[in-house]
Amino acid sequence: MRATVAENLPKIPGAPNEIWPQGVRSAVALAHGSMQLRLFAPGALDRQQPHTRDEIYVVIEGRGAFVIDHATGTERVAFGPHDVLFVAAGVAHRFVDTTADFKTWVVFYGPEGGEQ
Repeated sequence: MRATVAENLPKIPGAPNEIWPQGVRSAVALAHGSMQLRLFAPGALDRQQPHTRDEIYVVIEGRGAFVIDHATGTERVAFGPHDVLFVAAGVAHRFVDTTADFKTWVVFYGPEGGEQ
């Protein structure tokens, strides 16, 4: 299986929903078993909610900060191209202060509720 930014970027935005009234800002690029790879390009405002499975982000291009809301406080991590970010299932997180060209692959995997 193979996925490219060029073939998936035209799928964004997708259909509007409650979280993304201007259209969903990601597109499924690959799926196999519990793994789903999506291209995510949130635009100026990242509206995502906590997910039910663990996630890995692989930044394609752009820069910004990744904010993770832990039970013990908020963590803010600067990121750039080729960085890899992890967030566990159920943890609130978002991208902020991103450049206009920001795009990332996001891999959802594992069981609902995340791995222990």
